[in-house]
Amino acid sequence: MTARLYRSRTDRMLGGVCGGLGQYLGVDPTLVRLVFVLVGFGTGVGLLLYPAMWIIVPVEGQGVSKPSETIGEGAREVAEQAKNLGETVSSSWHQSDPQAARFLGWALIVLGGIFLIQNLHIPWLRWINFDLMWPILLVFAGVLLMRHRSRTN
Repeated sequence: MTARLYRSRTDRMLGGVCGGLGQYLGVDPTLVRLVFVLVGFGTGVGLLLYPAMWIIVPVEGQGVSKPSETIGEGAREVAEQAKNLGETVSSSWHQSDPQAARFLGWALIVLGGIFLIQNLHIPWLRWINFDLMWPILLVFAGVLLMRHRSRTN
């Protein structure tokens, strides 16, 4: 009997795709997750492959069913997870700290301004090195967040 690829019911972070692949290949699912993240952010392929496998690959213990049933069930599960994620983000957004929202607003304004300045190609602003500015802004934002967190605790 040949081994079949299933999405894991027990070893799952999102849809069980990496857990199922790990079981199928006989490797640690954490390694499969790491590969998905690296390939996903490096090439974008993982970002397309994971949802496709989530929809197409049947859940462990589901048995053999028609492909249309498997795809329909997978699509419903993805939609349900997306809805849950949206509700979670919405509730956390409404319960967030006003200071955090203000900080996020200023950060977006600063980043938008940097993009604008960079794309305007103003001769007297060519001295600004945007490759160096990103890490500086990230460190500065991290320090501000840590100071704000330490003050609230």
